Parts: sequence; C-alpha cells; structure tokens
Amino acid sequence: MDKNRKVIKTGNSLALTIPNKIIKSFDIKEGDLAQYKISSSKTSITYTFSGHPRQLSLGYAEK
Repeated sequence: MDKNRKVIKTGNSLALTIPNKIIKSFDIKEGDLAQYKISSSKTSITYTFSGHPRQLSLGYAEK
C-alpha cells in the first residue's frame, strides 16, 4: 500500500486523506473525534480516534 498521501485543501484548511483500507480496518466514521499529538523531534503527527484502541501515525520524510 502506498504510504504517501497528498495534502489537499478543504475550505480554509489543509487535510490528508486516509486510504479506504485503513478506514475499514480502524472502523473510522465521518464525525469521529480525533486527538493529535505533534512530535517535532520525530517530525511526526499521531492521531488517536475516540472509541478506537488504535492510533494512526503520520511520519514526515524530507525530500
């Protein structure tokens, strides 16, 4: 599975899409709340979805 995602504009914000396979695996639904934690030293963002025991981590790699 391709782990690269394109940043898109939605309204006045930017967003990352989540692949359908991940959405189904984590049972993520529209309207679910998500908390995020930013780690500058690891250049990563981790999202935790309420009601879901798993997390999605977004890493950043410089080009």
